Amino acid sequence: MRRTSPDRTGDMHHRETDTSDSHRGLGRVGIWTMAFDWQPAGLVRDATAELEELGYGAVWYAEGLGRDAVSQAWLILGNTRRLVVGAGVANIAAREPIAMAAAHRALDDAFAGRFVLGLGGHRTHDTPTSTIPGRYGRPVQTMTAYLDAMDAATTVLPEPTGPRRRVLAALGPRMTELAAQRTEGALPYFAPVEHTRRTREGMGPGPLLAVELAVALADDPDRARQLARDHVAHYTSTAPHQAANLRRLGFTEQDMRGLSSTLVDAVVAHGDLDAVRTRVREHLDAGANHVCIQVLTADPAALPMDEWRELAFLTTEATTSSVG
Repeated sequence: MRRTSPDRTGDMHHRETDTSDSHRGLGRVGIWTMAFDWQPAGLVRDATAELEELGYGAVWYAEGLGRDAVSQAWLILGNTRRLVVGAGVANIAAREPIAMAAAHRALDDAFAGRFVLGLGGHRTHDTPTSTIPGRYGRPVQTMTAYLDAMDAATTVLPEPTGPRRRVLAALGPRMTELAAQRTEGALPYFAPVEHTRRTREGMGPGPLLAVELAVALADDPDRARQLARDHVAHYTSTAPHQAANLRRLGFTEQDMRGLSSTLVDAVVAHGDLDAVRTRVREHLDAGANHVCIQVLTADPAALPMDEWRELAFLTTEATTSSVG
């Protein structure tokens, strides 16, 4: 399946925000996916090995109703050599901090900085579902306490050779500040370019800003737009924290109820390959260090290998582009 190819002669200009080895290890473009949970281990191994060969710097995966964040990391890291693997994100309501700290240290010991632990997911609605008592509370205080408990955990595992890599699923300014102070940086989800700009301004030039970007590729523009609308409709109707973030950015209740074109176009890059390249460039220009692409499909259980192959040209453009 081929879509309109972008002009390969155009450079992807971006503002350099950090030159540390840890940030560069991610590459400018990676993949974010929920689809691994539906696949047997062998297909996940094959897919991630190919993503590494295609040049993607990192693969991020969700933690939901499939493999837990730790076992998914071992599966992918053990089958690749260079790929950075990120939990995007591990749900802090699902495990105690000492267990998370021990798993993180073990992964660092085995894979030397190729694992990034994203933390979040402790409150997506007002009704607690965690089986761990007391885990739900005000988001920033809850995450601060969780990080404190992780840092205080004692294990006999070997000390890592470098700092363990953590990011937070930060959307609001206070969680973003916590991410900048206590972790490598932020991993916002479902966020327009304007959010990237504000987040970079709030964090300053040093911390990592890795941005999830949903894309809908289809030969039929109407089909691509429908995929985008369905994606936006899901989060605006089921995730109050995402709706609150959109309000902070100036979107109205009418935008969300009516799925306005302004809102849908801001959150999802849809159409052809050039539309995706343009949106990646916009996020990089706004201050992102890394853009992780989530390909939207009609079947969320299907691995979008064709789309991942088509989008691989972005890894070369983002790496070789000049600094604007």
